[in-house]
Amino acid sequence: MTDAILVIVSCREDEAQSIAKPLIEEKLAACVSMIPAVKSMYEWKGEFCEEQESLLLIKTSSDCWQHLEKRIKSLHSYAVPEILAIPIELGHEPYLQWLTKATQTGKKLEGNSIKKN
Repeated sequence: MTDAILVIVSCREDEAQSIAKPLIEEKLAACVSMIPAVKSMYEWKGEFCEEQESLLLIKTSSDCWQHLEKRIKSLHSYAVPEILAIPIELGHEPYLQWLTKATQTGKKLEGNSIKKN
């Protein structure tokens, strides 16, 4: 068992990089993989919606979760963004060690110290 998590976020295609880059720079994520051209279908406020989005796969530590969630919400354009955390049970040990090291600074952030764009 590790303290690594995979956070899934869907967003408009034109905002994927503007969400991903600050998460890396602020050490809230070790890596963000951006998958473009994901088709999402859902119901919102009684209306059927079909959108072309990007999917972000954010690899981080569970210790960063609270700050990461706040930061994503501050960068995201949706009123209710999809932000889902999935625990990583097993993984390639050298990668997991790198992930932990890459997010060390993010783990130490205080709630008020997260930078705003």
